[in-house]
Formats: sequence, structure tokens, C-alpha cells
Amino acid sequence: MTKTKIIREKIWSRLDAVARPDSRFHKNFAEVIPDFENSDKATDRIIAQAFYQAGKYAFITPDNCLVDLRRRMLEAGKSMVVSTYGIYRGFWLLEPGMVPKGQELFAAWLDGLEHFGRPISMAEIAERGRFDFLVTGASAVSLDGVRFGKGHGFFDMEWGMFTELGLVDDHTPVTAIVHDVQVVEDKLIPNPTDVLVDYIATPGHFHAIANRGIRPRGIHWELLEPEQIAATPPLRELRMMRGLDA
Repeated sequence: MTKTKIIREKIWSRLDAVARPDSRFHKNFAEVIPDFENSDKATDRIIAQAFYQAGKYAFITPDNCLVDLRRRMLEAGKSMVVSTYGIYRGFWLLEPGMVPKGQELFAAWLDGLEHFGRPISMAEIAERGRFDFLVTGASAVSLDGVRFGKGHGFFDMEWGMFTELGLVDDHTPVTAIVHDVQVVEDKLIPNPTDVLVDYIATPGHFHAIANRGIRPRGIHWELLEPEQIAATPPLRELRMMRGLDA
């Protein structure tokens, strides 16, 4: 068992006490990054930051712990791109003008996202330009900025696609929202595809990562199985945009 897997499973045992069950996956943390007690306080810490206040357009992962953030972004007039579960249905655009007043909370949930928002292609994402910031959930994140997801690598893949289009780079603020029990003090060595975060927002603290390492660029196509590419519409579109598929 790898060190990453050991840490992830240790964190999952702690998370069980504070996690809010998902309606579909309950507490199967290998399939869902859950909401947790006092996640709104972690959101408070993000919205107090200058990058959030100045930003108007962001990429937000579909994790349950980011529902409050997505709601508050809509109420604040900010737009976002959100990935669907497993990226199987690509990316969706959600903007304040799409959501009737009073429906922001429903729109922040994944079912509401697909009710009020609309699909957005990689070509249109590229046309809209750079993201001001990114926010993701995590299974665990270390104080040196190494983030673990559920183990499927979706956020790393999304980052790779966005770097290919010049929408994010090493200077784009990336924040992980997690519970305090998900913060790891161990020194971790990131994999070549790991996206390091700049900040960690928890109910108890806001951590700024000192001396963060360099983030990866591009998609490592050689690491992807053909079946994975076939099941992920944005990857197929990106390959066509890059002239990789006839």
C-alpha cells in the first residue's frame, strides 16, 4: 500500500465523524468528497481573501463541500464553470443571470446546476479566457500544498486541460476547502501530475502555502487509457482541437 493510500484511508476514518452523508453515495469517500460540519466557516475564510473579492469568473469542482461557496458566488454575481460527476457530461456554465432570485442554493447543488446552467464546450471555455481562481475539495491536503482527491485524478486532469488552453498557470490561485481533520502535517512528495494548492481553507484556519512547488502543465496523454478518453467528452474535444485525432 502506498503512503498516499495509507494517509487517504487514515483521513477517511477521521472524516467519518464530521462528514455529512451524500444522498447517493452516503459516506463512500472513494466515490464522493463530502460536505462536512461547519463548511460554511471554511467558505467564510475564502470569501475574505483578495483574490476572491476581485475575481469574477472561476472554476469550481462539483464537491459537496463547495455547495455553500457556489451559492454565495451566485449571490455575489460571480460566474463559474463546474465539472459534472466524473466529467462524464463535460463542463457546465453557471452564471447569476441564469438563476432566479431565491434559487441560488438549489442551483449550487449538482441537480440544480444542470437545471439552471448549461453545457459549455472546451472551445467556448477557451474563448471566455482565463479563470480568476480555482477552488476544489479534497480527501486530504498537506501543509506543503499536496492535495489528494478520491483517487481518480479528475482535478489533475481538469487542470491539465486548462493549462493546454492557457486558462490557468502557476500564478492562478488554487484553494482547497477541507475540514481540519483532512489537513496532513506529513511532508509529502507530489507526483508529476499533482496540482499543488496555494491555500487551504478549513473551519478553523486559512493556511497559505509557503514555498509551493511548481505545478504540472498539459495533459499526459500517455498515462490515459483509451477508454478513459472515450468516456470524457472534454478530452475528446481537446484532442480534436490539438489535431491529435483525425
